[in-house]
Amino acid sequence: MDGAEGQDTGRLAVAVGVVAAGSAVLLGTYFVVGGPFGAINDIGNAATGVLSACLAWKLRRHVAGRTGGLAVGAALIGASITVAGSALVVSDTTGFFLAGLVSSLGFAGIGAWLMTFNRSNPQAGAWPRGLRSLGVLAGALMALGVVAAPGILLRFDDMATAPGWIWIAQLGWLGIYLAYPAWAIRFGIVEARQVREPLPPAAPGSSAAASRPTRT
Repeated sequence: MDGAEGQDTGRLAVAVGVVAAGSAVLLGTYFVVGGPFGAINDIGNAATGVLSACLAWKLRRHVAGRTGGLAVGAALIGASITVAGSALVVSDTTGFFLAGLVSSLGFAGIGAWLMTFNRSNPQAGAWPRGLRSLGVLAGALMALGVVAAPGILLRFDDMATAPGWIWIAQLGWLGIYLAYPAWAIRFGIVEARQVREPLPPAAPGSSAAASRPTRT
């Protein structure tokens, strides 16, 4: 990866984290004061999905083979679903609860990519301590959104009467709004810094040492 590309990737990752965290702040603001902040939050969720798809595509060469291709595909499809979820509530086609389930399902696809990227990327062994684990944790939480799929088919749109199991999908928002932004911002800073500084040596015998690509 050349310098310009690394800088662009770093900035894109930071943008993902900032938009996701900003969406969380907007949601909290909406619960406190109401107003237009709910709709802006929905737009922020869609933007997070789109930016995440762009990031997954930009990093597609870091995980080779069919697994990497499937993971990127999951992120791209997931991003389109998050946009659909936001569109449902902004247009008043559904209530916020059903639209949130749709968005949760979309972010589950992005979470699947995030887990794969952090587990299978050979360069991850040279990252700062804990960054890879944070990415896997964020992806795993986001992937819980797949539980929303039956609720979408059954058109659950009333929070008061929704069955208890559907709340498992809502745990995915802990990943979307907390762990994922923290990972994305930290990863973006690391990616941009590696353009200016050489990667630290990987542990002997590690996958990173064996397969780290040469920078050009």
